[in-house]
Amino acid sequence: MQILIAEDEGVSRVVLSTKLRELGHEVIETLDGSEAWSVFQEERPRIIITDWMMPGFDGGELTERIRAEVDRPYTYIIVLTSLSGKGSYLEAMDAGADDFLTKPVDMDELTARLRVAQRVLALQTEVQLMQKLLPICMYCKKIRDKDASWEEQSNWQDLEDYVAENSDIQLSHGICKDCYEKNVEPELSG
Repeated sequence: MQILIAEDEGVSRVVLSTKLRELGHEVIETLDGSEAWSVFQEERPRIIITDWMMPGFDGGELTERIRAEVDRPYTYIIVLTSLSGKGSYLEAMDAGADDFLTKPVDMDELTARLRVAQRVLALQTEVQLMQKLLPICMYCKKIRDKDASWEEQSNWQDLEDYVAENSDIQLSHGICKDCYEKNVEPELSG
């Protein structure tokens, strides 16, 4: 998996990126929050490991900027810090971080947390796919507004009307081979 690291301390960055590569991840290294933000805009990695205190803007601001993005695949953010205590942890969580580790990083613990990140991202991807499904009647092919309840039967509409209201696609009519053979040929030969 592609992982973006934002870490201003050189030795920590190299050790972390080396271990992540050994685990089979593709790693992008950045020196601070500003550079990480630029790389994030281009690469869209699904996991970010960021130091909390960095020059430019810190891990909190980086996290808040990422969370302000809409209509993008979810990014799992792990914050690293030399600070300890509940206050630091809560501040990172309030900024939108998913996880929090203190330095020096225990690689076994980080490995376990990356497995959790991958499961969360897989579930998030599945949810996004499910949200794109449209409830369609298997008999008449009418579509129900996906936000409407089952009881709200008045929200069913013809496929053609739904497409016209919800996209720039225009439909044209034709007859597939099976329907032609089933419906048209009998009328022509009869």
